[in-house]
This record gives sequence, C-alpha cells and structure tokens, in this order.
Amino acid sequence: MDTVTEDKEGCYLNRSVKFFYEASGKNISDYWRKRDYVIVTLGMTVCFIVIFSNLLVIVAILKNKRFHFPIYYLLGNLALADLFSGVSYLHLMFHTGPWTIKLSKYQWFVRQGLIDTSLTASVLNLLAVAVERHQTIFNMQLHSKMSTRRVFIIMLFIWLVAIIMGLVPTMGWHCLCDLPNCSTMAPLYSRSYLVFWAVLNLLTFSIMLAVYTRIFVYVRRKSKQMSQHTSQMRYKETVFNLMKTVSMILGCFVICWTPGLVVLLLDGLGCEQCKVLLYEKYFLVLAECNSLVNPIIYSFRDKDMRSTFKQILCCLCRRGSNHQGNSGVQFSTLEHEKSKYRSAVVKEKSNGVPLIGDGSEDLPASSEKLNSNNDKLSAHEEDVLTHI
Repeated sequence: MDTVTEDKEGCYLNRSVKFFYEASGKNISDYWRKRDYVIVTLGMTVCFIVIFSNLLVIVAILKNKRFHFPIYYLLGNLALADLFSGVSYLHLMFHTGPWTIKLSKYQWFVRQGLIDTSLTASVLNLLAVAVERHQTIFNMQLHSKMSTRRVFIIMLFIWLVAIIMGLVPTMGWHCLCDLPNCSTMAPLYSRSYLVFWAVLNLLTFSIMLAVYTRIFVYVRRKSKQMSQHTSQMRYKETVFNLMKTVSMILGCFVICWTPGLVVLLLDGLGCEQCKVLLYEKYFLVLAECNSLVNPIIYSFRDKDMRSTFKQILCCLCRRGSNHQGNSGVQFSTLEHEKSKYRSAVVKEKSNGVPLIGDGSEDLPASSEKLNSNNDKLSAHEEDVLTHI
C-alpha cells in the first residue's frame, strides 16, 4: 500500500502497474483469452520473419565488398533497426497479456522503451535513405560521395535520437504524478507524449513524401528528355518502374504506420468514443510488419543482393548437411559477371551497383549516339535514372 504522503502529493511512485492500468480503464485479464493467444501467435510469427530477413541483409552487406558504399551502409543500419525492432517486439510478446500484471514499473518502461527506440530508429533510417537517394539522383551519381566517416556519424546520430526518444518517458515525461493525464493504450505514459511521438512520425512521413515526390518529378522530366534519343518503350518502362518503386515505398509505409499513429494521436487527444483498445495491438503488429517489408523493398529487389542471399543460404544448407567445402562464401555470382561491362563504363563516376533494380537492367547506350548533342544524356545519366 502506498504512503499517505505520496497520495497527498499526487504521485504514485510505489503503486503497481496494475493500479495504473485500472485507473486508465485498460483492464488486464488474469487468464489467457482467445484474443491474447491470437495476438501473441501472430506477433511471434512476424518477429521471427523480421529477425531472419534483416539478419540476412546485414550478413550480406558485411560479406560482400560490392556493398561497401554509403547507401548500403544506410540499408544495413535500417536492417539493424528492423532487427532490433523484431527482438524488441519478441520481448514484448513474452511480457504481455496476463504477464503484464507481474511487471514492475521499471520493467514496463524498459519494455515500452525498447519498442519506441526500435521503431524510431527504423523511421529515421527510412528518412535517411530517402535523403541519400535524393542527393545521388540530383547529382547524377550511382552512389553518394559521402565519406564513410560521415555516413557512420549519421548512423550514430540516428541511434542517439532513437535512444533518447525511448528514454524520454522514463526520464520524466510520464503520468506517475499526473494520473488524469495517463494514456489508455500505455497507462504509464502521458497523453502529451503520445501526441508528440505521433506528430513527430507523421512529420517524418510528410518529409519522405515530399522527397520522393521531388525525385519522381525530376526523373520523369529527365526520362522525357531521354526519350528523344531512346525508344518510347524505354521511356515508359523507366517511368513505370519509378512509379512502382515510389508507390511501394510510400504505400507500405502508409499502410503499416498510419493506423497505429492515428490511434496513438486519438488516445493522446483523449478521445473516449474512439475505442482505441479494440485495435491497438493489431495496429502495433501492423507497424511491426513494416520491418518485414523494408528488406523486400530496399534489398531483395537488388539482383546482386539476391545472389548474395542465395550464396549465404546455400552455404548454411551445406553446413547443416555436414558437407565439407570451402570455408569462405564466394560472391562471384553470374549477376556479378554480367555487370562487369556496366562497371567498366561508369567506373570513372561511380563505384558500385544500383540501389534498387527491377531485374530488367540494360547495357548503357552507345557513346557515339549519346554525345552528338549537348542536351542529350550520357550513358551514366541513363543508368542512374533507370535505377532509382
């Protein structure tokens, strides 16, 4: 039982987690319900897929020297954030439902802080990738000219901001001394913090939308110039592939994040008629699914990345079958050999392969045809515009 002094001051520092849940109207069942089993089963399934797919991306980037460039470092950092998100959500699955009652306030804040940190890092990495693509496209580069040191500083900054966001509620932005302001979805969090977190992520999405819209408009204009000395079919294919990539990036982000952010915002604004508790856990699983689709959009569509994945998986299968072979993974793939011609052409201006390919790469156009007029695009420009 809490001391009289704490109750008079309005602070409930010694109260249990169950006290805050009951005070906010979020009752916890003492037994496992069918809904709890469904959510835990669904959540753990998503977690294992997220962990495996993002771990595969990280290993591929570390193993293959062809991926040792700024954009791939950012993609690796995104995969690390999504991997951490999968681990954090798995931790949540083992501390949810009836298990929540047994948590101390410290354990509850750790549980929520891990989720906040991982999801914030994932969103910030998505923004960093968008900005990097904007810089390279407008400078007509296949890879950013940023130094490795600068890229790692950006990555460090992302994690620093994410960790701070995860620690902010523990450091004082909670409702332990302001019970009427407690959130319904996260009963120890202040409603104002939920509004801040939701608005911050919506703002991040708005910036991403503006960046990719500007990229699309720019590439469409450049591709139209390119159509003057290339086939009309090539022009349509370039614009279509760009629209498909941008639609996937923004569409998946909206589908996965918007429902959860809207529910958080409604809860933060104190909407009692919105029945946020009916949807919160499902929308959290949906937000976690963004960490599942990120590797597909940003990595699995890259031909060299897919070839590297196959090499890694084949190596694991051989080891699992106890077959003796070479100790190292060889990454001299067919796609690698096919791309040698392209690499030789653009070697002076770039040092790698495109970020996202659709499997339909063409060889650069003949230099005699492209250099006839000043307004015609170079083979390098065509290569950049085709692989957004």
